[in-house]
Amino acid sequence: MKENNVFQVNGFIGILSIIVLLGLGVWLLISELFAVAIPLLAIAVLLASGITIVQPNQAAVVTFFGKYLGSIRTNGLYLTVPLSLRRNVSLRVRNFNSKRLKVNDVEGNPIEIAAVIVFKVVDSAKAVFDVDNYEEFVEIQSETAIRHVATKYPYDTFENADLTLRGNAEEVSNELTADLQDRLNVAGVEVIEARLTHLAYSTEIAQAMLQRQQATAIISARQKIVEGAVGMAQMAIRQLEADKTIELDDERKVQMVNNLLVAIVAEKPAQPVINTGTLY
Repeated sequence: MKENNVFQVNGFIGILSIIVLLGLGVWLLISELFAVAIPLLAIAVLLASGITIVQPNQAAVVTFFGKYLGSIRTNGLYLTVPLSLRRNVSLRVRNFNSKRLKVNDVEGNPIEIAAVIVFKVVDSAKAVFDVDNYEEFVEIQSETAIRHVATKYPYDTFENADLTLRGNAEEVSNELTADLQDRLNVAGVEVIEARLTHLAYSTEIAQAMLQRQQATAIISARQKIVEGAVGMAQMAIRQLEADKTIELDDERKVQMVNNLLVAIVAEKPAQPVINTGTLY
């Protein structure tokens, strides 16, 4: 099924024609010219059944005794095929929030995920005839697409994976939009945007994953501190040697590096020990 244009004329011209036919038919009826008056009145009634109004951003799908004739997409007053049925389909941009779905990511971790879908009808014939209820169809296929995309990637990673649900929201949204568009082409629907609105670990593992994230953050911070401390110790030794302030043997260098690392890496402030010499 594919949308096409149906026969249509300006509705005001159609109404004017109906009024003329009615007036002429009544005049002939009064003149007792029944053979001409009755057909004219019948034609006027038939034409009147073809008058339809199309609101802005709506399409009128016209069927005649079960056969699809075409659609009217331009708003206004029209005269179309008499005795036909017209069904209005909204062409406005709409959106809905999906339910919070509980799925497993690619690593098997249970997560909660939801998205907002922005869409509009671009083919009224497909929306009406190719699916039973296109609005319900969009909702069900949206949930299916969300589940499909969520199971392809990990929620988060601790080994610098290429793509994650939490760290690459833009890429995931683009893939979700493309996946959903493929599913909704049959319904004549265009997906304008599909974006995640909720993403979290499921309640039964949320606490454990939070502890894991905290541990990873602590390890990462410690690694940066150690790297900085080693660099500062090396810089201090090089500067002392360059200035020739004091000469340190290998044992003194090791002791100095050890003291600097302890002072920099320690969580609590280091307590200095002042060497004032020996008693003897």
